[in-house]
Amino acid sequence: MPYRSDKETRAITKIILEAGAKARKETETTPEPDLTKPMDWPVTCTVGPGLEGAIACETKVGYVNGAKGWLIYRGYDIFELCAYSTFEEVSYLLLNGNLPTHSQLEDYKNQLLKYRNMNKMMSILMGYPIENMNSMAAIRLGSNLMRYELLGADAEHIRDMETLGKVISSDEDSIAMETVPKGEKNAIYHFDKREMDRSEIKKMDTKLESVMGRESCYHLISGVATIAAAVARLKKRRLPLEPDPTLSHAGNFLYMMTGEKPTPLEERVMDIALILHADHGMNASTFAAMVVASTLADIYFSVGSGIAALSGPLHGGANEHVLYMLRDIGGSKNVKKWVNKAIKEKKRVMGFGHRVYKAYDPRARVLGPIAEYLAQRTRHVNDENWKMFQTAQSLEKEILDAFGRDKRIFPNVDFYSGIVYSCMGIPADMFTPIFAVSRVSGWTARVMEYLENNRIFRPRAMYVGAFDRKYVQEEDREEVK
Repeated sequence: MPYRSDKETRAITKIILEAGAKARKETETTPEPDLTKPMDWPVTCTVGPGLEGAIACETKVGYVNGAKGWLIYRGYDIFELCAYSTFEEVSYLLLNGNLPTHSQLEDYKNQLLKYRNMNKMMSILMGYPIENMNSMAAIRLGSNLMRYELLGADAEHIRDMETLGKVISSDEDSIAMETVPKGEKNAIYHFDKREMDRSEIKKMDTKLESVMGRESCYHLISGVATIAAAVARLKKRRLPLEPDPTLSHAGNFLYMMTGEKPTPLEERVMDIALILHADHGMNASTFAAMVVASTLADIYFSVGSGIAALSGPLHGGANEHVLYMLRDIGGSKNVKKWVNKAIKEKKRVMGFGHRVYKAYDPRARVLGPIAEYLAQRTRHVNDENWKMFQTAQSLEKEILDAFGRDKRIFPNVDFYSGIVYSCMGIPADMFTPIFAVSRVSGWTARVMEYLENNRIFRPRAMYVGAFDRKYVQEEDREEVK
């Protein structure tokens, strides 16, 4: 096991293995046959508003089975990865397809360590009023500064159209797309390398690799964590910290954020949280990153789009609102009354239900008992977290009794993650940034996979507006109510 084996980290491993065993007892072992096979394009599927149900691509990165409560990364069950692996291994797995050998893992860790130091970029970031900015806006700014510092990617030669030649399935948006799709494997128009001089191809490949290669993905995985930690400190008017080369990725993130070296338990729990949030299908932020990448904008712009999408309260911030809700309830004795009122007023209960899951979210299965363990352990120091956990536990029982069996509404990942972070002394405005620190690995993995057979995203909208309207001069127009 990658972690130092002490009593507390062994207890966490036991919690995860028990959660996995319980999940396997309650679910079948057969994947969905229609959603786990190579596609024969074009495909027919039922599509709802917001492209719900649409199939945009094939992937080997990850699989979510909402009906059974599964989360799979590259064939590995999330419970096994949380029990035995580390974020470094998992992020490598997502990007490269296999768990690293010992030498590959050491090389990868050294690369992350190298990119964790960003003194030049940090000095530029500190020139902005970070303390007055939204945390996610500051992180998005930092990701763009990373792009410029490492690559000088705004230089004119990077925008040279010849750099697009490597990706053979690149659509131009000027192609007539308002037609019935025929499912061509390649774009109608594409650049042909055979027409180029070999020396030009070599230059082109080097340029494209600099902004779209795995090196940039590693840079982002390491750098976004450094930026998020710096933002946390700058918002408290403290200086950013240098990374500690003896700590893991999760350990460094905690240290650079809080200023205190984490205990093995804190490091272990943060590692698990990062693993759990690393990838989750074609969610809004992943889709946003892939759409931007499909235009052959570089990986930094793509990740910036993912960060922007994640900042929305319908995607990345629910765990913060769960804490506010639990505090508003005011204790487990008030839960029943609060739930009855919420049902009567048709009020949304934060942390319950999921767009995908109609079974217990596997991430919540892990985080729930960890929240209990941490809240119980820190009870003698501050019993607020223990009271919040008790309130959450009572609320879960009430909601499951009311809706779980019939409407398949269960706790999601956000319901217990906020309590876990709160037990570790992390402020609520850093909950969504932690999500971004983790999910950058999933964003980059899916972007790199999609670019192998790139096709610019170009869905249609159904026009339901008017026709045959006649132009009216300004002086003759009447105000439309």
